[in-house]
Amino acid sequence: MFPFYFVTDPVLERASLSVFDVVRQAIAGGARLIQYRDKINTRHVLYENAKTLREMTAKEGVTLIINDQIDLALAVSADGVHLGQTDIPIAVARKLLGKSTIIGVSTHGVEEAMRAQSEGADYIGFGPIFQTQTKSNASVPVGIDAITAVKNKIHIPLYAIGGIEKHHLPDLCSAGADGVVAISSIAEEIAVNVAAWIETIQKLKAHAIRKS
Repeated sequence: MFPFYFVTDPVLERASLSVFDVVRQAIAGGARLIQYRDKINTRHVLYENAKTLREMTAKEGVTLIINDQIDLALAVSADGVHLGQTDIPIAVARKLLGKSTIIGVSTHGVEEAMRAQSEGADYIGFGPIFQTQTKSNASVPVGIDAITAVKNKIHIPLYAIGGIEKHHLPDLCSAGADGVVAISSIAEEIAVNVAAWIETIQKLKAHAIRKS
């Protein structure tokens, strides 16, 4: 179980910083779960980028997830795929990708989370917890309490996403989030911020275990 889920996004990439630089910095900070998400480039560019990212992550022993595109995940031998609510059904994805491939699903409420689990998802992304600036079509924020409601119904890992800042971590962990996704909040110094977030989450979870 990884405490921090790193997702690539244009907000992390400046003129002098490529997606490879971004991922390299995230790995340097301790990220071990990387999702390649790119809604802008052509399919050919996506393939070339994903192929290079697969080489980088494989070398470092890091898990690589491809957003949405099952064929791209297959083409580069990624570790898994992340699906949205309007993407291909989980059952079909599982048939194409095989039992050992990781399948994650974006969810926004208890029913979607329970359905994702029942259909065979390995984890869910849950949110947006707060208002987010990285997705123009984001759903209405669900709030921290919704995490507890979902975790009372499912046993697969839940990654909280959407507008998350470092000061939210204690409440998110207390609510039951297994890990978090942050994009804008870690953009300035990626390696330093990722390392700090991971350390904070690990300390919070260790404290919770000692109390239980």
